[in-house]
Amino acid sequence: MSQNTAPRPTGTGPSSSSGGWAAGGTLFAGVLMLVTGFMDVFQGIAGIAEDDVYARVGDYVFKFNLTTWGWIHLILGVIVAAAGFGILKGAEWGRVAGISLASLNVLFQFLFLPYQPWWALFSMAISIFVIWALATDERYGPGETF
Repeated sequence: MSQNTAPRPTGTGPSSSSGGWAAGGTLFAGVLMLVTGFMDVFQGIAGIAEDDVYARVGDYVFKFNLTTWGWIHLILGVIVAAAGFGILKGAEWGRVAGISLASLNVLFQFLFLPYQPWWALFSMAISIFVIWALATDERYGPGETF
């Protein structure tokens, strides 16, 4: 009884497909972070420039001043864009910042739902994808943490 224990060549088998998705997802996550950051900057500028640019939809428990929201989006947008750039450069700090900022973006977009419901839901979905892509990147291995 001989067992064939020859090592499998790298890049084959079922795990390489998911690894390719994760690696491609990481690149896409970096691009999405960069674009989301720039969109947040523009959203922030619009909120700062005109207090009535966003109309309130419905009656929600949480209410914020739109100028405050403008500053929050402007500052968050600059930081998110910088993290996206770090992800594209392959920096470990970019990955950690990306997961943290995407999580924070989900929270802020949830609070922004009364003003831009469709954009907030879309941005939350993008942020959830970014979290998944950065958390499943196999370059960092299962034993490595942030």
